[in-house]
Amino acid sequence: MRLRFWSYPGILLLLLLSAACTAGRPAPGPGDAPPGSGGPTLAGCPVFPADHVWNTPVDDLPVHPNSAAYIASIGPDTGLHPDFGAGLWEGEPIGIPFNLVDASAPRVPVAFLYDDESDPGPYPIPADPRIEGGSDRHLLALDTTSCTLYELYAVEQGAAGWSAGSGAVFDLRGYALRPDGWTSADAAGLPILPGLVRYDEVAAGEIRHALRFTASRTQRAYVWPARHYASSSTDPDLPPMGLRLRLRADFDTSGFSPEVRVLLEALKKYGMILADNGADWFISGAPDDRWDNDTLVTELRRVKGSDFEAVDTRPLMLDPDSGRARQP
Repeated sequence: MRLRFWSYPGILLLLLLSAACTAGRPAPGPGDAPPGSGGPTLAGCPVFPADHVWNTPVDDLPVHPNSAAYIASIGPDTGLHPDFGAGLWEGEPIGIPFNLVDASAPRVPVAFLYDDESDPGPYPIPADPRIEGGSDRHLLALDTTSCTLYELYAVEQGAAGWSAGSGAVFDLRGYALRPDGWTSADAAGLPILPGLVRYDEVAAGEIRHALRFTASRTQRAYVWPARHYASSSTDPDLPPMGLRLRLRADFDTSGFSPEVRVLLEALKKYGMILADNGADWFISGAPDDRWDNDTLVTELRRVKGSDFEAVDTRPLMLDPDSGRARQP
């Protein structure tokens, strides 16, 4: 849901050893993640380099000076809610699904409502794509050959072909942000896939990136790495798009189930980024039949808004038009 109103003898030896070790490897391309850097991956692709802002810890950053007001506006007594799960809700998968495609997938043209802020495509849409239910109808497709992410908002297929509200393409090996002021398939002009909770990461015991969340009232402003706002309100106590929150370091996660505890520890280390208008404190994830819906809902609602604090991400920014972040 959104309103549309429109980032050196020893040195020689080291060099020889390095050449021997890298012989036969392709040279890193622009924006490639450093080998062994440990950033998140999906289907053999990096989900942005390890030093991308999405993948950078924020547990040591200063608290934002307006943190208390932001938390108060979203709801200090409201609990978290998983906007993902197992099975169906009103006939649709619970969460934002994604499609894995490769170079052989057909590319199709898409007509956009907001064509002046959309990447023209064409977009790889499989014959029977997985599309988010509800009004947002996001379609996410990751080309695992080129590690390119294609995202569409409010997608529909009609007699004349495919149409969407907006669309964006991201090179997951790089740092490029949307042009300043542009939307994406998300209101904040951010990619969606990098912020989803995925069951495979939880099962592996660690989430190594920030998560995506929504709030019902937002400010007519955005902060890095967001590129777009979706509100007419200039109230400075409302959260701007791109605001990053983290779970307080003193929050005790020991009484939670293993899966929820992985999620909460990620919220302490990497936090979550405000990306769209929607229900307060809803955390986005991909549907998966291995989720335990009752556990997710019951346990996450115990975590209140007052357990969070907004962080000042300005110390991370190297370039306002790049997602590359200064590392702790």
